[in-house]
Order: sequence, then C-alpha cells, then structure tokens
Amino acid sequence: MLDVGCWMFCLSSFCLPSFFPLKVGIHYQTQYAYAEPVSFSRHLFRLFPKSDRYLSVRRLAFQTNADATVNYRRDLFDNEVASCFYPEKSALLQAGLEIELELTPRNAFGFLLDPHAFDVPFAYTAQEAHALAPYLQAGPAPVLPFWQAPARPQPTIETLVALNEALHDNLAYERRDEGAAYSPEETLRYGRGSCRDFSVLLAEVARGLGLAARLASGYLCEFGEAEKRAEGALHAWTELYLPGAGWVGFDPTNGYLCNHHHITAAVGFTPEDISPILGKYFHPTSVSANMTASLHITPHEDA
Repeated sequence: MLDVGCWMFCLSSFCLPSFFPLKVGIHYQTQYAYAEPVSFSRHLFRLFPKSDRYLSVRRLAFQTNADATVNYRRDLFDNEVASCFYPEKSALLQAGLEIELELTPRNAFGFLLDPHAFDVPFAYTAQEAHALAPYLQAGPAPVLPFWQAPARPQPTIETLVALNEALHDNLAYERRDEGAAYSPEETLRYGRGSCRDFSVLLAEVARGLGLAARLASGYLCEFGEAEKRAEGALHAWTELYLPGAGWVGFDPTNGYLCNHHHITAAVGFTPEDISPILGKYFHPTSVSANMTASLHITPHEDA
C-alpha cells in the first residue's frame, strides 16, 4: 500500500500590487495515475484556507472523481477537511480546487508579550499549561550542533528569531514532494531537509525550551523577485504559543517569521495532522503510479 500524503504543488509568482486588500486567485489540480485500476481508502483533503481578519475567502470550489461521496467537516484541530469516499475501482484519482480570496497586510512582529513571557525559559500559567499540555515536550529535545539554548534568561523573541535563523543558515533545503517527514535526528544527520522536516525540528527544539509548538501547512504566496526556499510546493512551518501574542508562526525553511504571505490551511501536532492529501490505495500487488500537480496563484480581478 502506498501512502499518498501529497506535498507537491507548482507555484507561479507575480508582482505584489501597491494596494490592499490584495485579491488572489488559486487554481489547483492534481492526479494520481495508476498502471491498472485500484481501490481507494477514504482520502482527506486539507487544502482550504483558514479565514481570519487578514484573509477572506470569497469563493471556493472543490472537485474530485465523479463517483466520490464528499463530506465536509472540521477535524480535531478545527481544520476544514473534505472527507472523500471512492466506491469504485479506478486507475485515476484526481482533485481540483479553485479559490478566490483577499489578503490584508499583517506585521509578523505586531504583538506584545505578557510580562511572564518576556524571557526564556518561562513558565506558562496553570490555565495556559492545562490547555497547551498536548503541545509541550514530554522528552529530551534534539541537540543542535550549531545553536545552544540560553544558559540564563534571554529575551524571548530575540532567542527564537536566532534559533529560526540558525536552522535556515545551517541546514540545506531539499524538495521532497512525497513521503514521511524526517525525524529531528535524521534531519540533523543528513544536514538537510524539506520544509516539513525543518518545521518538525523547530517544534521539537522549541518544546525543549518549554514552549508549546504545533505544525502548520498551507500556501506560501511570496510575490517579490527574491527566490524563496519551498517556492513551487505547498509549504510547512511551525507555530509557537507565546503568552500575549497567541500562536506565532516561524518559518525555519526561510528563516523569518510568518506574515500574510503564509496562508494557513491546517494546523496539528504531527505531520499527518497537516498533510494536505492523505489516503491509500489497495491492490493485491504493488502498482506503479505517477503523480502530477499544479498550482497557479495569480492576481484576481472581479468580473
């Protein structure tokens, strides 16, 4: 059986207009072509942007195989999920998504920390610790050869920015469209990783500092000329809970904090929780398959 948790997208860049809100159109198509008809498990699609005061979804249309039964629901992490059942065998599984949305600028550093979180390490309040327990570290943190946790209290944001940049500066980026995320130990041993490997590593190191961390996936809509790591693929990053600021996104793949260019589709504790497409095929023997996907993000004009 093949796990088809898919991370592959093709992103086309464009210049950012000088006005906001920015109207954006997203057009996504993917298909898995098999050498012969196979049966499919239920497939989960987590591709739908989360609306907030900085992002408004104006239109969204999702399509998959004609015989599929599609149910929309919210999962444990309040991600919108399309849960798809395929009753018939097929040599082709396909899906498409069209979205129109509006983005409003967001300052990545536009927050104030509560006093008890000014320096790390800090302790969450009893209420915070109770709510955040699943996201806190249960075991020892990975040891980074190129960065050390502060031996005495240090400013929280400066410390986390330095950690985020250290991961970017000392690990090579590789594009790996399919397969499970590396463990932190594997990423450090190889000295490289995909965006999901970077995000898992940062989450584990942050938990070692006593911080609550979760993973996030979505679209990286960078519109400038400078090349970004993970352009051309669905992106993954890490969110840390900082009292007074809430969940703050850190992008270790690119070495900066997340802003309105990071469009969140899913959050969760493990890479499986945020996988944009998750499912399997069934067949008595192994069947060769070919996956193709494309994503076009363009300025959108009202009709």
